[in-house]
Amino acid sequence: MLFNSIDFAIFLPIVFVLYWFVINKSLKLQNLLIVVASYFFYGWWDWRFLSLILFSTIVDYSVGILLQKENNILKRKTLLWISIIVNLGFLGFFKYYNFFLENFIDAFSLFGILLKTSSLSIILPVGISFYTFQTLSYTIDVYRKNLEPTKDFVAFTAFVSFFPQLVAGPIERASNLLPQFYKKRIFSYDAAVDGMRQILWGLLKKIVIADNAAIYVNLIFENYPEYSGNTLFLGAVFFAFQIYGDFSGYSDIAIGTSRLFGFNLKQNFAFPYFSRDIAEFWRRWHISLSTWFRDYVYIPLGGSIGGTWMKVRNTFIIFIVSGFWHGANWTFIVWGFLNACYFLPLLLRDKNRKNINTIDSRKLFPELKTVFQISTTFVLTIIAWVFFRAKNVATALDYLLNMFSMSLFKPSPQDLKHISDGAHIIYYILILIVFILVEWLQRTKQHALQIDEHKTNKMLRLSFYYIIGFTIFWFGASQQDFIYFQF
Repeated sequence: MLFNSIDFAIFLPIVFVLYWFVINKSLKLQNLLIVVASYFFYGWWDWRFLSLILFSTIVDYSVGILLQKENNILKRKTLLWISIIVNLGFLGFFKYYNFFLENFIDAFSLFGILLKTSSLSIILPVGISFYTFQTLSYTIDVYRKNLEPTKDFVAFTAFVSFFPQLVAGPIERASNLLPQFYKKRIFSYDAAVDGMRQILWGLLKKIVIADNAAIYVNLIFENYPEYSGNTLFLGAVFFAFQIYGDFSGYSDIAIGTSRLFGFNLKQNFAFPYFSRDIAEFWRRWHISLSTWFRDYVYIPLGGSIGGTWMKVRNTFIIFIVSGFWHGANWTFIVWGFLNACYFLPLLLRDKNRKNINTIDSRKLFPELKTVFQISTTFVLTIIAWVFFRAKNVATALDYLLNMFSMSLFKPSPQDLKHISDGAHIIYYILILIVFILVEWLQRTKQHALQIDEHKTNKMLRLSFYYIIGFTIFWFGASQQDFIYFQF
């Protein structure tokens, strides 16, 4: 079920009414309703894969209980590895089986050995990368004795399958989300209103920013040899906003929806395109995944404690693994490798934590130096995004070579006429500029529509909401899946 669909627009109010007005006096029934609603939400896509979520839930719940009772180090490690093998085993089979098989065959073909092995037609379960990491973090935290295992199976099932963030995050930690299922939730009007604002902004990001960008991105990337360098650069810029609007839009809707039910999820995006260097970008982009890899991969490997070689090794491991997490394609691995290369100079000069404060938080306009830093970081980011978007590495390299040719500096009105009727793309660019300005003004907030009602005029606020609603209705492109559903 898509957030930007009529189905969800019907589903959400029904669950909301049942949750707050029918079974609001029973915490257990509320949790059970969340489980039923979440399984219905996921099963709307393909009910067959509900068994995967349920099996993963049972395994990690059972492992958590057993870890609490077990003190023998060897047996505790065995239990942990059962959880890791089950979770990563499912993820590896559904997501990476054909990738490894095809590369295995290609490797032998280099030596003149032709293997007759066919790939499988495997459907990738939506959200498997997200809920797998969420349940795995629970088991690891229990193993480390950083978290008490739960004995409430319904609450744990609700934590694993919580429908707002089930299929594309944020990847929540049990230490934050699970305890919220134990406590009685009291409806908060202010929290619900703020949640609705965040949902509205998330829908704008997805339906207006991302889906309209996709129209041009698809056309330009699929026919890139026909276009000049500046049009290809525009296509790369549009893809940067497509993936940002798509993924952070999903996170906004997920976080806002959670607030309607009395839950607080952690911020997943913190205005990343205002970053002054790559290290800051990765502290602001997909925060839940970045911190997951930091805590469960980077730090166990030694983090930044060891010598220079260890720092470099761990940096490349974390970025390449992060890239591979996104998909079974060499393009994602190269994307991760490239980001590691960007990050490395900052790490070696001990500058990777230089920009941890909010950018020019007390200034309306950024300084010239800040503009240069943001622009440089953004250009490096969109170069990497070309690999993320391209079908293969060769296509990405060819795209970049054509983009950075001499035609990058030559006007190409014929290109714009080919990819658009002219007026629509101008309107879209104007909306994009306004969107960037709003996010800049709100960069110190949790989301762009976090507004202090006591400091703003009511009519002005309502007018702004209506303008956003009109923009979504008027400029809404055809309904498209969220990009990160494929991950």
